[in-house]
Amino acid sequence: MSIEVRNISKTFGNYTALKSVSLRIDGGELIALLGPSGSGKTTLLRIIAGLERPDDSDAAVLFDDEDVTWREVGERQVGFVFQHYALFRHMTVFENVAFGLRVRPRSRRPSKAQIREKVRELLRLVQLESLEHRYPTQLSGGQRQRVALARALAVEPRILLLDEPFGALDAKVRQELRRWLRRLHEEIHVTTVFVTHDQEEALEVADRIVVMNEGKIEQIGTPDQVFHQPANEFVMKFLGQVNLFHGRVEGGRGIFGSLVLDSGGQELADARAARLLVRPHELDLLPSPNGRPSVKVKVTRIQAAGPVVRVELADERGQQLQAELTHAQRRELNLTVGDIVHVSPRDARIFVDDYSI
Repeated sequence: MSIEVRNISKTFGNYTALKSVSLRIDGGELIALLGPSGSGKTTLLRIIAGLERPDDSDAAVLFDDEDVTWREVGERQVGFVFQHYALFRHMTVFENVAFGLRVRPRSRRPSKAQIREKVRELLRLVQLESLEHRYPTQLSGGQRQRVALARALAVEPRILLLDEPFGALDAKVRQELRRWLRRLHEEIHVTTVFVTHDQEEALEVADRIVVMNEGKIEQIGTPDQVFHQPANEFVMKFLGQVNLFHGRVEGGRGIFGSLVLDSGGQELADARAARLLVRPHELDLLPSPNGRPSVKVKVTRIQAAGPVVRVELADERGQQLQAELTHAQRRELNLTVGDIVHVSPRDARIFVDDYSI
């Protein structure tokens, strides 16, 4: 089931949540709407669900090219999973999952035997078959969220929508459920849209990511594309840590203090103000200058616990930088706090207003 939204705008009083947003999602895709609070991602999800209406009459929401813009929620056959589960506390796990089937009109309601078979099949799918008689208060947060997903799937939705589905869970449970959701999607192939502000979650789970900011779409692409080929400065900053250097462009070169970079053969117009953005893992540490553009820095802190070594640095002007090394690289450099080294950027990006290289 494909989804297309066209020219969607939405205001709440004086606040503009969405500004003429258009997007197409292919059938069977798992899409992340990613952005900071207030970017419009949840509003867009609610408009797809039918819980909100767009402002303009020329806006459109289409499922498989069928216009559903003004249809009620119940007519759209959409499964919706909220951040805080919204389970019925007085019902068992089995009864929660069966609820959507039991309240169908009599003409479309399955028999008791069919409901029982369907619910048990779904509980096996979400790996909770042994807990069908428990109540929500007897489950962990991760288990409750899986019950909520099973309940949404019970009505055989054409589309599955998830609003910050793992936001209320601790970090370890979130990580486990992310992997589980990816495996589940590969098994059921329901077109799925989920809202998140967690960059790691979106990068790990989604087929494509829609990066949103201030009511509009900044970039749409695969996790690799949005991370390694950010469309603009906002996307690069939002998708992970960056080191930021302020400087200027002069004679086709970026000048950032003592760090001077050429444009790599591309034309770069002169500008009085430019920003150089470099991710920590793209900052090489050198024991001494080797001919590459570099800056002299002092090692102020080393955090070696974990899969990578995080090194905090300060340049001669006191600017704080962060680099990431492998443990082998740290041993090779014999790095300790107080050492003076040089840093040289790889795959750095220069931004001058809307222009980047």
